[in-house]
Amino acid sequence: MTDHSIAGKTALIAGGGKNLGGLIARELAAAGARAIAIHYNGDRTKAAAEETAEAVRALGAQAAIFQADLTTAAANAQLFADAERALGKINIAINTVGMVLKKPIVEISEDEYDVMAAVNSKSAFFFLKEAGKNISDHGKVLTIVTSLLGAFTPFYSVYEGLKAPVEHFTRAASKEFGARGISVNAIGPGPMDTPFFYGQESADAQAYHKGAASLSAYSRTGLTDIEDIVPWVKLLVSSGWWMTGQTILVNGGYTTK
Repeated sequence: MTDHSIAGKTALIAGGGKNLGGLIARELAAAGARAIAIHYNGDRTKAAAEETAEAVRALGAQAAIFQADLTTAAANAQLFADAERALGKINIAINTVGMVLKKPIVEISEDEYDVMAAVNSKSAFFFLKEAGKNISDHGKVLTIVTSLLGAFTPFYSVYEGLKAPVEHFTRAASKEFGARGISVNAIGPGPMDTPFFYGQESADAQAYHKGAASLSAYSRTGLTDIEDIVPWVKLLVSSGWWMTGQTILVNGGYTTK
């Protein structure tokens, strides 16, 4: 029988240095992962990535950090090659990379569109491509998207719109990689209690989002906490492997599809 546990596995986490990615790294190590490859984007997040790596090692797993701008195909290929060279065959590949822009359509420049497309769509596609080429048979692939995919809302056109292709990439990859026993899914968190959220929202908007989910009154912040997402990540990269090709909104009843 195929082993679908996390124990003994090697995971690569894009955007794994801090916030949700950092917590995923720690939790996979605590669940017995053999090694965690932690990707970070640049100098601003290097210290957080190093701190996460130290926490992973303290939990008994190997860890290595890798810097890359994943908006090119070559960078994604290099990341997988470097991670495997350092830590061995990758069994679990998780992409948490994303960039948000809240702005009216009529004010969005071509340069802003191109950056959002590169971060939210292109990087996700080429991460999936390299996962399909490089991870082990019976591996697990997961992308973090957004619950705004189920929303009818203004001002997030290029964020939710350029995350939307990941749903289609996920379905296609699940069909193409399934013959090797690889499951491929996406999780769409609700607005999360991280700097990623607060940097975009006015006080009024923050107040709205903190009360918008069905379960907001029972949340520490009223928002989705990163601790709410990690159990779903762990499930989908282990015993929940039979779920594949799906985009699952994990948001306490914030939006639906």
